[in-house]
Amino acid sequence: MNTHVNTHAFADSDVAKQLVETQSLQSSGHCPFMPVFGAPQVMFVRGQGTELWDASGKHYLDFLSGISVTSLGHSHPAVTAAISEQAATLMHVSNFFTNPVATEAAVMVDKLLGGGGQVFFCNSGAESIEAAIKLARKFGGRGRHTVVSALGSFHGRTLAALAATGQPAKHEPFQPMPEGFRHVVFGDFAALDAAVDGSVAAVLLESVQGEGGVIPASVEYLQAVSALCAERGVLLMMDEVQTGFARTGQWFGFEHAGIKPDVVTLAKAMGNGMPIGAVWARKEVASVFQPGDHGSTFSGTAIATAAARATMKVMIEMDAPSVAKAKGKLLSDALTKLPQVVMVRGRGLLLGVELQPGIDAKIAQSMLLERGLVTNAVTATALRLAPPITVLDSEIATAVQLITSVLAEIASKS
Repeated sequence: MNTHVNTHAFADSDVAKQLVETQSLQSSGHCPFMPVFGAPQVMFVRGQGTELWDASGKHYLDFLSGISVTSLGHSHPAVTAAISEQAATLMHVSNFFTNPVATEAAVMVDKLLGGGGQVFFCNSGAESIEAAIKLARKFGGRGRHTVVSALGSFHGRTLAALAATGQPAKHEPFQPMPEGFRHVVFGDFAALDAAVDGSVAAVLLESVQGEGGVIPASVEYLQAVSALCAERGVLLMMDEVQTGFARTGQWFGFEHAGIKPDVVTLAKAMGNGMPIGAVWARKEVASVFQPGDHGSTFSGTAIATAAARATMKVMIEMDAPSVAKAKGKLLSDALTKLPQVVMVRGRGLLLGVELQPGIDAKIAQSMLLERGLVTNAVTATALRLAPPITVLDSEIATAVQLITSVLAEIASKS
């Protein structure tokens, strides 16, 4: 890996000029962004594969991938070419019409999910959840519209997606929440069994709780939930926004349990950085939607589906699930050996590194960023790692070295 960067490379560039303007705005006390993300830690200006560079030319390894988004790495040539070519051909028409790339992308998504379904494209994971909730309500009908989800889950920031999210602290600033949502302990089948009564239209689960701390659902739990939903005529909706498209070592996380959901929500890695989401449903379920029941101006827009089509093609050609499984094992095995690591959980290249008591994950994240490794303190005691599936073995080795030194340094001071 070439870590040498010309720190003057941006001196006369538009990026440098923009940076000066931004710094001027900051010094004046005005920030152009709403404060929902807090103060940005770094201004990144360029990415290639697993590598990132900030405005000063400093080099980083990205082991977060925009939270499981750039799974083929930054600026992947096939995706870049697809976006460029599509932008010069056709970017958008309304949904009074269709276009070839959206059609092909929908067929590809359906095929990856086993066939026999239909797809609605949208712009994000939260939008895919909104569509799934509306589909469940239409399927169940009035009086049978409740959605059961898990405590610790995360399904998005829009009001209905937030109501489905099993994190009460996130609800409080926006009360009252939309009604029709029920939460049970993740992995507790008896609790879910008791919650699925005659008012329930659907169960909504993540195969791995990403924002909840990278907590995988057990195979036995998902199989039992699937059987329960089938028995009671309730939809099983799997949120694969973070886990989908090979991230866990299967095309979709639920495949580890060998189950067949009724509805699947998708986004993140689907466009490798191009904003796009989708909800897939079995045809019999999708058919409850009628013209006018749902929609989106940018549903199936050509520019976004061109990126999705290119991303899926590359992933299929490289057998991305097998690569993610092998790379994930390499990374997990190396980190498990560290004395400051209690355990490494997750699947494939979506890993949660649980640290010894006394080691603050936020401090570790900050120190790693300073030394050029992008990670995320997903909880107070755990780091989340989700490097691109295209990550090199040498980049994994470098990342492990950085994590080793940072954790040892923190431990020596505690």
